[in-house]
Amino acid sequence: MRFTKMHGLGNDYVYVNCFEEKIANPAKLAQIVSDRHRGIGSDGLILITASETADVRMRIFNADGSEAEMCGNGIRCVAKYTYEHKLAEAGGAFSVPGQQPFPASLNIETGNGNLTVGLTVDDRDKVQRVCVNMGQPVLTPKDIPVNLSGEKVIGQSIEILGQELLMTCVSMGNPHAIFFCDNVELIELEKVGPVIENHSLFPNRVNVHFVQIDKPTEFTMRTWERGSGITMACGSGACAACVAGVLTGRAERICTGHLPGGELDLNWCEEDNCVYMTGPAVEVFEGVWPEK
Repeated sequence: MRFTKMHGLGNDYVYVNCFEEKIANPAKLAQIVSDRHRGIGSDGLILITASETADVRMRIFNADGSEAEMCGNGIRCVAKYTYEHKLAEAGGAFSVPGQQPFPASLNIETGNGNLTVGLTVDDRDKVQRVCVNMGQPVLTPKDIPVNLSGEKVIGQSIEILGQELLMTCVSMGNPHAIFFCDNVELIELEKVGPVIENHSLFPNRVNVHFVQIDKPTEFTMRTWERGSGITMACGSGACAACVAGVLTGRAERICTGHLPGGELDLNWCEEDNCVYMTGPAVEVFEGVWPEK
């Protein structure tokens, strides 16, 4: 099986071009290749396949083999791979309200529907930055899902390891629980992360983010990712953090998220209620794995 190792801000996946490869058991393969000691090493496996409704389809399998609906860093890498390996012909300019348009675009099918991405391409015809229309945030508890009543979950108290925390819940096609704090470095993420991820409030488990507001246009975050553990970045989580910051009066709609692996530019646009995320996508190396 030929594969490509790629990352978005250090959130790394093994990518397989399923136009050329056939994968019999992607859940099992994800666990094997993700192992950082005996495998390739990654946060999971992403398959790039044919789509009946978009240019390509993206399927995401976490390091534990579970399938995820969406990956913000992953979709940027899928866009880069699709464009540079000519799996589809790029469309015209991609416009973001209030921003300069991106010269090329693609449509990618995900578990959160078809999403449009804009591409910035250098003079070598290599994709440097990708802007993703991540769609409208979902705030209704039953649709996130979280087992709470009401129209939204904003500043909801939850007891974790004997400590009361306040959480705000958002779905960006996958579920997120955001906790604001004064200093993200003081959070024992390896302890609280798995407890929150597997809490009975979340029937599909949840991605966990601790967010420190640096100023209304900037925040710093750390992530415990559902099915993968601590990761260097979570694109959909950064979008959810932006939304949560606005909902709680802490942040502005246009802001920058500082993640352990780098920065993402975020824009929760008032005009269409969609969240736009812009960041890099990097190809690390190609290789051949002996199994499929």
